[in-house]
Amino acid sequence: MSIAIMCSGGDCAGMNPAIKTFVERALEFKQKPYFIYDGLEGLIDNNIKLASHKDVSGIIHRGGTIIRSSRSKRFFEPKWRKIAYENLKMLGIDKIVILGGDGSFRALEKFYEEFKVSFAGIPSTIDNDIFGTDYCLGVDTALNVIRISIDQIRDTASSFKRAFVIETMGRSCGYLALISAVTSGAEVCIIPELEYDLKSLEHKLKGNRNYILCVVSEGSKATTKIANWLEKDIGMQSRVTILGHTQRGGNPTVYDRLMAFEFARLAVDRLIKNEKTDEVVVYKDGKFEFVKIKYINSEKIEIDSKLLELADRMVK
Repeated sequence: MSIAIMCSGGDCAGMNPAIKTFVERALEFKQKPYFIYDGLEGLIDNNIKLASHKDVSGIIHRGGTIIRSSRSKRFFEPKWRKIAYENLKMLGIDKIVILGGDGSFRALEKFYEEFKVSFAGIPSTIDNDIFGTDYCLGVDTALNVIRISIDQIRDTASSFKRAFVIETMGRSCGYLALISAVTSGAEVCIIPELEYDLKSLEHKLKGNRNYILCVVSEGSKATTKIANWLEKDIGMQSRVTILGHTQRGGNPTVYDRLMAFEFARLAVDRLIKNEKTDEVVVYKDGKFEFVKIKYINSEKIEIDSKLLELADRMVK
């Protein structure tokens, strides 16, 4: 019997520990483990190779993914999905573990509907924006990368009595910015989920701070606006730091490694013990469980209201 693993969409820390666990667990069950390189594009291009213990030796501490990833427009066309299926069929692969986000899960849902190739999804995105799970692989590492950056920026901000605008990733979800702003003691937090009142913030901050830290989610599209506001209305020199793809890299934290181990172990076990499955492993209310892919893809994520309340002082 054969089982494969792939990464799709944006990479994140924790993927390599999950890949290592996948190979070790598959071999325990006498399965042939395969790597699908380059994500959905590799599935189409038949970039699929048998894996061994040697392939995953010494990768547990590395960020990113040794089997690489991609985004694929081709996969959403029927003719390319048919080619991908034939590639798997030729190798006797009928089970896939996929590490990815919402776009990847939509792709595999369609693939399952057409060809009944079983899969178990592992939510893997630093944005933490997948519906149905409280936690996605890579989030803890990304938050720690941001924490280190903000702590370092605070040093120079205080030295020069400046305001700094730090932009975090988050296409449509402000989770990274929210948690980072709260835990770094920022004065301002701008995210898509919350309305902000610059007049109120001006009254609170003007003349009362030697330096100011503003954490802004890229999804709010307000980075330049906030920098200009700090200069014009607060009267403080401002600098912008866009953290960008540094947030995806770095050695996985202990927490992300542990989460990767459990996500991957559960995914492999589920696929081997069930004839057909189209599910995602989620972490909800402090425990792991499986939910159908249709449920995962049915709604958009909303940040917990209790977390949003923590940012109240930073938006008005």
